[in-house]
Amino acid sequence: MAEENENKEEVVDSEAAEAPASTPAEPQAPKAEEAVAATAAPTAPVVDERRPEKKRTAEDIFLEMEGGDAAEKPKLLKAKGSKNVHSGIVHVSATFNNTIVSVSDMNGNIIGWSSSGKMGFRGSRKSTAYAAQLVSQDACRQAMSHGLRQAEVRVKGPGAGRESAVRAVQALGIDVTSIADVTPMPHNGCRPKKARRV
Repeated sequence: MAEENENKEEVVDSEAAEAPASTPAEPQAPKAEEAVAATAAPTAPVVDERRPEKKRTAEDIFLEMEGGDAAEKPKLLKAKGSKNVHSGIVHVSATFNNTIVSVSDMNGNIIGWSSSGKMGFRGSRKSTAYAAQLVSQDACRQAMSHGLRQAEVRVKGPGAGRESAVRAVQALGIDVTSIADVTPMPHNGCRPKKARRV
């Protein structure tokens, strides 16, 4: 009998040894489920906080194709040493290789200038009509920060940017009072260079 009691105690001890192993396993399963539920719970109530996108129009698409900011209305900042000039002269020098635009007051004092090279064009692209448009916009924005509202336009040279520079001035909102061609024309003064052989 003593042996049977010892055997029973061994059986009970072995069951007790197995029980702690099985009981922690059962609570661990709910912990894993709680962890999954805890990770899932914060994601469910999160609301999409992005702003609703406005509908894209044909103008927006063309702006993106052209490069975006070129055609948008300019943001004008008042210049530090603002000269308060209301009317001036836009001098456009359009050569075969470059386009330079200078804006002056009525006395000839420069209040803004730009050129194709300043705008980042190099080589043969400096003489294009598109470069002249950007150059004219840049120079006129500088002048508008000094208060320019109306201007005469004086165009000099035979380059491709003559017309596009004038159109860019008008597109910025400057009131163009007159357009004059001031290309220097000789009255048979100097002997011309010999003809190029191409």
